[in-house]
Order: sequence, then C-alpha cells, then structure tokens
Amino acid sequence: QVQLVESGGGLVQAGGSLRLSCAASGRTFSTYVMGWFRQAPGKEREFVAKINWSGGSTYYADSVKGRFTISRDNAKNTVYLQMNNLRPEDTAIYYCNADRAVVPNRPGAYWGQGTQVTVSS
Repeated sequence: QVQLVESGGGLVQAGGSLRLSCAASGRTFSTYVMGWFRQAPGKEREFVAKINWSGGSTYYADSVKGRFTISRDNAKNTVYLQMNNLRPEDTAIYYCNADRAVVPNRPGAYWGQGTQVTVSS
C-alpha cells in the first residue's frame, strides 16, 4: 500500500507556471506507475498524465500535451507535474495517483487528497 501527499497548488495567472509534487510513503515507490488526474467543478475526474516505473515512458491527455511535463525521482519517492502556459480551463483539483499497470487513462487504486490549482484570466 502507498500513501500520497500532493503539494504545490495555488493561484496563477493565465500563461503562468506551477509545479506540483506528490510525495509517496513506503519503500515500493519505484514499483508503481504514477499519474495525475484532475477534477474541475461540475465535471468528472479526468486523466492528465502518467509515467512508468523507471520514468522512461510518459503519457499525456491531448489537452495538456506540450504544456505539462510529468517526471519522477525514485530516490525521493516523488512524482512531479510541471505545468506551463496555464489556461483558465486548467483550473481544477489535481490528484496524484498510483497504479500497478501502465493503462494511461485508467486510475489506479491509490489517491492523494488533492491540491487546488486556479488559473485566472
């Protein structure tokens, strides 16, 4: 089992950048596929990005390709989401997720508590 804690959310103007972090507990972080999902008000939770165990493969939703970058540091048990050129439609609660398999759009069993990202126009 893994516990996840996100940080780094906040308020930013359109065109700005934020970097989210997700710290994982336990010694088995490198065995999990890590991902980010988000949920905007009144909408369903949606896939944002995923990264495989080694960090060698990444997957992105079309809406964030070219603007967001997912990365991980297995020595620090942390996964990151660098978000550039943010848009008002990126406003959402962002959730860190851990999975056992690489299925890009499917969330795994483990979730963080979420961090709010608000982009003003």
